Amino acid sequence: MSKSFVNKVLVGGALAAGAAVWAIAPRTFSDKRRNYVPAVPDVWYAHRGLHDAGSGLTAQYASESGEYVALARRMAMKAGYGSPSVAGAIAPENSLAAFAAACEAGYGIELDLQMTADGEIVVVHDGDLMRVAGDPRRVADLTYDELTRIPLFPTDAPGAAVAAPLSGSLEKPPLVTTPDSAPDGYFQHVPLFADVLKVVAGRVPLIVEYKFDDNSKWGPRDVELMEKGDALLQAYSGAYVIESFNPAAVNWYKENRPEVCRGQLSWWPQGEGKPSDPGALAKEYAAGALIFDWISRPDFVAYDWHGGNSPQVRLARFMGAVPVSWTVRSRDELAQCDDWFDHHIFEAFVPDER
Repeated sequence: MSKSFVNKVLVGGALAAGAAVWAIAPRTFSDKRRNYVPAVPDVWYAHRGLHDAGSGLTAQYASESGEYVALARRMAMKAGYGSPSVAGAIAPENSLAAFAAACEAGYGIELDLQMTADGEIVVVHDGDLMRVAGDPRRVADLTYDELTRIPLFPTDAPGAAVAAPLSGSLEKPPLVTTPDSAPDGYFQHVPLFADVLKVVAGRVPLIVEYKFDDNSKWGPRDVELMEKGDALLQAYSGAYVIESFNPAAVNWYKENRPEVCRGQLSWWPQGEGKPSDPGALAKEYAAGALIFDWISRPDFVAYDWHGGNSPQVRLARFMGAVPVSWTVRSRDELAQCDDWFDHHIFEAFVPDER
């Protein structure tokens, strides 16, 4: 092996390493200081609110989730939602009741923004309502008025992770239609973001996630979501930070609202959520390696809790990015990842006070 070849390999390796460091680098300290960027508030963040039905409440976490569900119901009732006579869910995920419960318990909140067919900004995680309401229709195809007549987890017991399918929802095509009127009795529905902000009223900090169907695309509707969501936040006096899996959304804040603390969501593709298409999978791996941070230059990296010890997260942290975990669902998971993260988004268990 010639000395010239070895030198070329060393130089190539150094250039590749330098490119990786440049790509992963977060926002600079001088930029933060110039724009008076606040830090991520140091609290526990309740994933989609403190909820008694929804994400994370699976058999895998049953040994601890009972205490969590009981706390969510107790705090929701303390805030004026539901009553002991309500047999079903009182505070389903991403509902006003779940957010009020988190506030009563003193937890920060992580929540998700999408836009309805009539351009309203609502708080809901999935692109459709199948998991949370048994209704397969997409949020983007429904008006907010329709959403107010579709109850979340309408027939499900507290602690349910998935709503029972509505009649006709499994037909091809689905035969579900919106009721002409709201159901009788207590229920929660997908809320307006404006109403969520009124309920929280600055009592606890927020992590606001902008959600998109395809994080590799960017169009006028995506820009509209950003503009309308941010307009609501500009009128809000409470503490918040923003995040997204889509680096273009985080870049929107870099370009338009540099004073806002911004975060890049990511994960290392694995398990059932891993794309089967080779091109999409390559993009997922690239995003998981944080190489799109050059677009967003985030202040924090919100990463799947399994990946806190990964080289990319450790490098981002070394360069000044604050690591935030998602979503920790048990004390065992917390013990496994706590050394690698400064803040945690949690659900399905009640974390011990720090």
